[in-house]
Amino acid sequence: MRVMTFNLRFENDRDGENAWSNRRALVVELINAYKPAILGTQEGKWNQLMYLSEHLTDYVPNMPGREPDEKSQCPTLFFRKEWFEIESGRDFWLSKTPEIHLSKDWDSAYPRMISCAEVSSVKAQGRMTVAVTHLDHIGVEARFQQARIISEWVEKQKLPVVLMGDFNDDPASRVHEILTQPTVRLKDTWSALEGREDTGSYTHHGFNGIPQHARMDWILVSPHFEVIDARIIRDDFSGSYPSDHYPYVADIKRF
Repeated sequence: MRVMTFNLRFENDRDGENAWSNRRALVVELINAYKPAILGTQEGKWNQLMYLSEHLTDYVPNMPGREPDEKSQCPTLFFRKEWFEIESGRDFWLSKTPEIHLSKDWDSAYPRMISCAEVSSVKAQGRMTVAVTHLDHIGVEARFQQARIISEWVEKQKLPVVLMGDFNDDPASRVHEILTQPTVRLKDTWSALEGREDTGSYTHHGFNGIPQHARMDWILVSPHFEVIDARIIRDDFSGSYPSDHYPYVADIKRF
């Protein structure tokens, strides 16, 4: 089963030649080329998510109870129709008041959320919980507190868990530590295969293909899964990139 996490880069008129209108077809082409069974996106605004919902015809989005909102950048799950049936789903905000729309606390620059779903699949050998998130890019304390909220949520899950997203931190951070601590029991798919931690593993590149910052896009899985393969997708299209982040994919198999 292939899982992909992909920061889309939000629709921004100031991006010039890298504006969403110039990249959106490339995003769809790349996703269809790698055919993940589960896709988790970040930074998608409503119009972007509607475009993907329309053009990724082999996928069904999980957008529980959402209404059109031009402001929010919402992490979103897409499930390949031939693989999964969505049983239930919910969104909640990574704040002290998780049910309040667009709520934020600590030093978080923006409201941040997690979107999750319980799904079933014959191909994936049963039921599982899947989640996608995007932690704050500015607030150090906010990122830690947001990760703490997620770790406590994971500990309560009774089904196998797949968690992915843009965590805006590096693998040596407190954020990574709290999400992979023994009580949470999540493992980093890249680390599980002893992937190198250097500029070659950085997942942000700012549209120029030059790795920057850190390996900040992760796929974490519970012990129910064996990690078969993992790679950072660096495909470009005649020198143009679908996003300012490289997508990251992991192939996993249920024990």
